[in-house]
Amino acid sequence: MKTRELSFGTFSIVGADPRTGEVGVAVASKFLAVGSVVPFAQAGVGAVATQSYANTTYGPRGLELMRRKVAPSQILQRITRDDPQREQRQVGIVDAQGRSATFTGKNCIRWAGGIAGKNFAAQGNILTGEAVVKAMAQAFQNTQGELALKLMAALEAGERAGGDSRGKQSAAILVARPNGGYGGFDDRYIDLRVDDHPEPVQELRRLLNMQLLFRRQDRAFRLYDRKQYQAAARVFADIIRDAPNDANAHYNYACILALAGSPKAALRHLKRALELDRNLVRIAVGDPDFASLRDNPEFQDLLKQYQ
Repeated sequence: MKTRELSFGTFSIVGADPRTGEVGVAVASKFLAVGSVVPFAQAGVGAVATQSYANTTYGPRGLELMRRKVAPSQILQRITRDDPQREQRQVGIVDAQGRSATFTGKNCIRWAGGIAGKNFAAQGNILTGEAVVKAMAQAFQNTQGELALKLMAALEAGERAGGDSRGKQSAAILVARPNGGYGGFDDRYIDLRVDDHPEPVQELRRLLNMQLLFRRQDRAFRLYDRKQYQAAARVFADIIRDAPNDANAHYNYACILALAGSPKAALRHLKRALELDRNLVRIAVGDPDFASLRDNPEFQDLLKQYQ
């Protein structure tokens, strides 16, 4: 019964940025919640995508071997060697150094195959053709910017080239960055899933853009916590350029500008924040970050206008 749900068609890419220690996986499939099965990643170690009658033990086993500095090509041999269903499996591995490998069992449903290169491995099964993984590889290599953007571009390119021959349903992206999680407490920098959607890759791109904006604000808040207000203000200046209609970004920028000793700029961005979301006035009234503005008539009038 090779058409049963376990044999879901999938295209994925694992990638690494050796400069930063980031590693990650992007995946799409005509399968419910593909992100709950395929991706595994650990910052500074590596990433694994396991699919096509997926053996989910490949993820943790592959990461453990990478922690022991075993090369991805050797890892593939070890984890598939004693698996009686290895010829139905597909897996891609990349370590934090950028070494990669991909495996496609002989009994994977065609078209099935993969490409491994420096810092990435792209693979897929039940695809419209080889053009899918070729497009993914090219997009990853040609896209500038951080790893999440490269992985997302590869996924989009794979879909444009035909993707899963049966259609669309879910997509996911997982990127591990050293201390990249919320508050810097873990490595879960990007962890997004679209479990059931008519256009899952498009929806994943929308969520990724939102998450990257949030992560930039998180970096600014860490500078804020260290009272490095000028540096935090520079981060928010970039955020505002990319998200000019984000009320919370304007509000937080206003707070930091007030603390940095730029009252006029702080009032300008607070005004814009309240124009976009007047409910923020409830926070501004008692926000200690605006202590330096409490006696400023313009600040007082602004609050009265929106209360």
